Amino acid sequence: MLRKPLHLGLSIALLALNCLTSTPSRADFPAILTASGVKALKLPDVRIETADHHDGSKPNDGIRVAYMDVQGVIAGSIRFQLLLPDEWNGRFAMGGGGGLVGSVQNAARGSINEGYATVGTDTGHQGEGTDGSWALNNLEALVNFGHLAVHRTAEVSKALIRAYYGMEPARSYFLGCSRGGGQAMMEAQRYPDDFDGIVAGAPAFDWTGIAALFTHIAQTMYPDPEHLSGTVLTQDDLNHLYAEIMKQVDEQDGLKDGIIDDPTAVRFDLSRIPGLNDKQRSAVRAVYEGVRNASGPIYPGFPIGAEAGPGGWFGWLVGPLAPGAVNLSFAFGTNIYKYFVFNDPEWDYSTYDFSNWERDTRLAGSTLDAKDSDLARFASLGGKLILWHGWADAALPASATVAYYEEVLQSDPKAMEYARLFLVPGCYHCGGGPGVSRVDWLQVIVDWVETGSAPDRIIATKSGQNGAPTMTRPLVPYPERVEYRGSGDTNDAENFVLRAP
Repeated sequence: MLRKPLHLGLSIALLALNCLTSTPSRADFPAILTASGVKALKLPDVRIETADHHDGSKPNDGIRVAYMDVQGVIAGSIRFQLLLPDEWNGRFAMGGGGGLVGSVQNAARGSINEGYATVGTDTGHQGEGTDGSWALNNLEALVNFGHLAVHRTAEVSKALIRAYYGMEPARSYFLGCSRGGGQAMMEAQRYPDDFDGIVAGAPAFDWTGIAALFTHIAQTMYPDPEHLSGTVLTQDDLNHLYAEIMKQVDEQDGLKDGIIDDPTAVRFDLSRIPGLNDKQRSAVRAVYEGVRNASGPIYPGFPIGAEAGPGGWFGWLVGPLAPGAVNLSFAFGTNIYKYFVFNDPEWDYSTYDFSNWERDTRLAGSTLDAKDSDLARFASLGGKLILWHGWADAALPASATVAYYEEVLQSDPKAMEYARLFLVPGCYHCGGGPGVSRVDWLQVIVDWVETGSAPDRIIATKSGQNGAPTMTRPLVPYPERVEYRGSGDTNDAENFVLRAP
């Protein structure tokens, strides 16, 4: 087994020897031992640190099959872990990370059990998920995080796959949610030939806009940076707000079930909510309305329906979770501005004036943001893109993803031939919530890419404690919607039909 960094040529040779020792039946591996085989990889700045074979006799962190675990570093800082199953299905699946990453993460890791070669990366830095201090005056780290690390990891992984199996992946896929969803969108826009199929869930794709929204909310919830131990809204206030909202809107979609099918299609009046004082109403309004300056909207606010529950506003937007930590949006917003935008650890969120937002964020946005709605290059290569977002997401507003997709449709009226958006009722951030949230997105995108079966109706599920589905609902491509047919089990997708225009 390899245990210390080696020159790539030697490491690949030993990797092959290790494979032959562990799995002698794989007679095709010796091809990579030749000098020409190693030279063909053309990876001068890649270092393989370990390559360990697991025989599959004992489940290893959810992996149930025999595989080779290859870990290495690209360009001295981009760490990756590539998993190569003995029984390979000929496909490659890369998974995205969450937050500010900072450790090797792979949302597609479980795909190895289905025969996929799969990889994840730390995007070029080590750190805790909301700490952006690694980017302070470090443009290389910021560029790696913004887009380059995922691209380089994909290229290196394909070269190693080719060396290990003796052939290219037949198809390549990327799956991610949150930060990983933003990585997915960046791949489609900036590196359209990396992947044949891409799934972007609840995407953090406009970092400078998200930071503006989070800072705007922080200024309302925590106007005094010297007093971060309390906020204008408690969890009880949020529970009350949600209950009153549901009284107004729950039945407007034709079904009283505690799920808002489409928050944009119901009538809601905040002024009719009792029991809130003026400061609380102002804070709630800041979350709903988003942030703007004299030039217009900067980033949209959150739809109704994400106020309460374990994945609701409190942990993401309101807090405080702990002294100094406040809440997740506060942490992300301040770290993005301190270390990505201004390179100033002493930057004060409470005094920031959004009038200069466009100028302030232009440089950082050119590296971080994946807002280009022109996907023509990706489409011309045969790529397929699925966007999805939970309507009850309290971390990132689904309305921003909707706005982006509408720009895609405006850019190309035929965009639904290669890009589709699915909105998930009652789904929190990347999963959970009172509604359905489980979809085998990898299989959906594979079917679209490999068989031409465009996703017109996807069945999403909600699982009970024993893992069995307790609810199924159909998801249809935006802007289509479904509705209850008026009879039958309301937890059965068969009883929901496409709503007439």
